[in-house]
Amino acid sequence: MVRLPEARDLAPRLATGAFILNSGLTKLRADQATAQAVHGMACVAYPFLEKIPAERFTRLLAVSELTVGGALLAPFVPTRLAGLALTGFSGGLVGLYLRIPGMRQQGSLRPTQDGIPMAKDSWMLGIGLGFLAASGRRRRAAAARYRHAAVCRRRHRGRCRC
Repeated sequence: MVRLPEARDLAPRLATGAFILNSGLTKLRADQATAQAVHGMACVAYPFLEKIPAERFTRLLAVSELTVGGALLAPFVPTRLAGLALTGFSGGLVGLYLRIPGMRQQGSLRPTQDGIPMAKDSWMLGIGLGFLAASGRRRRAAAARYRHAAVCRRRHRGRCRC
């Protein structure tokens, strides 16, 4: 049985998923100069990426964005799984923001004017972490209802008066 996302999860899933999906579609059609720029920025933060050619890296990034965006938009993907994908993806982007010089004010997490577009990735990280935590709340609430029903069956002989 497919469990649809809860109403409170719909807006952040739609907004974040559409944003990431659009970014992936844009990168999928990137030209050589754009691929070089995206790859160059990523290599500053993560030097091990220098081994991957710029076009290949940009294509892999685009496919990753399409996958994460699609998972957020697809109602049959559990919110916790979509949140896990979003948390991992946005965690890498926040790492990029933290490692690239000039994105933050000296000695602070506050963004510079150039860092503002990248600082938005922290919101996606927060949304992803919220999705991961939400399923725990639902499980605890279900367990509490189960315990309450068990107590009522014993105490009231099957007729709940609560």
